[in-house]
Amino acid sequence: TDSSQTLHITPCRSQYTVYHISEYYLDGSRVKISCNYTVKSDSLLWYRQYSGSGLQFLYLVTTTNNPYEVRGDPQDFRLTVTQNKERTHVDLEISSAEVTDSALYYCALRPTVTGNPETLLNSPVDTTAH
Repeated sequence: TDSSQTLHITPCRSQYTVYHISEYYLDGSRVKISCNYTVKSDSLLWYRQYSGSGLQFLYLVTTTNNPYEVRGDPQDFRLTVTQNKERTHVDLEISSAEVTDSALYYCALRPTVTGNPETLLNSPVDTTAH
C-alpha cells in the first residue's frame, strides 16, 4: 500500500510493561483503539506520542458524580471517547483518520505527564490499550 495513504497506529498494552501492536488503516477511515483495565477507575486519559517526541495529551474522561470530558485540542472533534458502565473498558475513536495521526497511543488511569507537555518527564504507568 502507498504509505502516503496508510495510517499506522501503534497502541500499547501493559500493566507495567509496554507491548507494541502495529495496526494499519486507510487514510480517511474510522479508527477505534480499545483500552481494557482490571482496576475500576473514575477517570481515564489518552495520550499520543509521535516518533521522537514526548507525550501529547489527547483526552480526559471522568465518570464521577459530575462526569466531564476534556480534549487536549478543543477544536479536534474527530476524537471521541466511550467508557463502559463497569469502568473497565474505554475506546478512543478517530473519525476520518489522517496519516498525521500515525503514532503510539497510550491510555492511563491517572495523569502521567508533568511539567512541560512537550517533554516527557514521567513515564506512563498503569497503561493498557489495544
